[in-house]
Order: sequence, then C-alpha cells, then structure tokens
Amino acid sequence: MRKRVIIIEDDKDISNVLDIHLKDLECDVVRFSDGSEGLAYCQKQSFDLLVLDINLPGTNGMEICRILRNERILHPILMLTARGEEMDKVAGLELGADDYMTKPFSIKEFIARVKVIFRRSEVEVQEKSLSLIVFKNLSIDKDKRIVLLNGQRLDLTPKEFDLLFLLASNPGVTYDRKKLLNQIWGYDFEGYEHTVNTHINRLRMKIENDVHNPEYVLTTWGVGYRFNDNE
Repeated sequence: MRKRVIIIEDDKDISNVLDIHLKDLECDVVRFSDGSEGLAYCQKQSFDLLVLDINLPGTNGMEICRILRNERILHPILMLTARGEEMDKVAGLELGADDYMTKPFSIKEFIARVKVIFRRSEVEVQEKSLSLIVFKNLSIDKDKRIVLLNGQRLDLTPKEFDLLFLLASNPGVTYDRKKLLNQIWGYDFEGYEHTVNTHINRLRMKIENDVHNPEYVLTTWGVGYRFNDNE
C-alpha cells in the first residue's frame, strides 16, 4: 500500500529533493512551504509520515508538533533542523516527534530513517508480548493502543505508550536509558538519555498516585527503569 507523506519545508530545493526520493519509494507526497497551511492540512487529512522543518513562516515546526500531539494526531513526525543545537533536538523529541535530522543531511540517511519509521508503524512493538496486559488497576491494550487506569482512559503520547508497554511486557527487567532509547526511538540517540527521564517523569504523572513512591514504573537506582513484578 502506498504511503502518504506530508512535507512542510520552506526551502524549495530541499523539498524538491525529498519529494523525488519519497516518490521513488512509491509514496504519495503533499508539500507545504507555510507552517500554518501545512498544520491545517494535517489536522484534516490522515498521513503515514510528516516531514517537518522547525523554522517555518507562519506556525513554526515546534508549535505544529505540539498542536498535533495535543489533538491526539499521533502519526509519525520526522523533524528537520538547520540549527544543530542540542535543545532543538531534545525539545522536538519531548514534544512527541519520532525522529530528527540536522541539515545538511545525506539523502541516503534520510531514506533509511523513513524506512525505519514505516517498518516500525507496520510491526508490533514487541513480538513476544501479550495483546492485553493487566496489573493492579492498570490495563494496557497493545492492539488498540489504549491504557486504562481505574477504568479511565489515559491520554498518552506514542512514546509514553511504547515505553510503558515495553516495560510492562517484561516486568522486573531493568532497562538502562541507552537501551530504552534504542528500543523505543529505533536506534541510539547517544547523549540524549535525559530524554528518557523526561518521558518517564511525564508517564508517572499520568499513571502513578504518588510519583515519589511509584507502584508501576520503578527506578533501579544507578541503572534505569523497570516495571513492578510484585502484586
């Protein structure tokens, strides 16, 4: 099945090159140079990938990402930045972007990243995991990607869900931050382990009665995180 890719990028040369190579992957491509116009389209149309520049006329890329995630539009987002600054990359990931690339970048690497995103969206998060996990008052439905706490649905970002599902699928197993980055983001974001901390903290705020004394996502001090394996 053909993939629909939206590009929001005001650099025409970059947009043209990405368009050509995405069409070689048999993708249907829709392009925008203005952030506000691109955002309006994303809010109305389904897509398989959004390639999103940060610096845009109209609404900037960070704001577009934030708005889409707040509206529970959870399709994959690959962010582009020309700045190469650490805070841009971290902020994009923490807003819910699935990946980022710093300009200038290799088109081969771009296509490789796109293929990883497509594969990740087509396969199950953990092949050996159960479809439904229930622990105490928390239930996690992998197929529907729904989490219930005391019967109430929680509003989790895609990465928060993936983190929770991975940990809950392997209760008692400690994952260090680097391994979580590798498992959830698809490869090693070396030097950005604190992104995991931020996601874990936000996840705990949503699922724990007391974030200082968690009963679901536990800390293995000096190592990483694990899911509770004691009833």
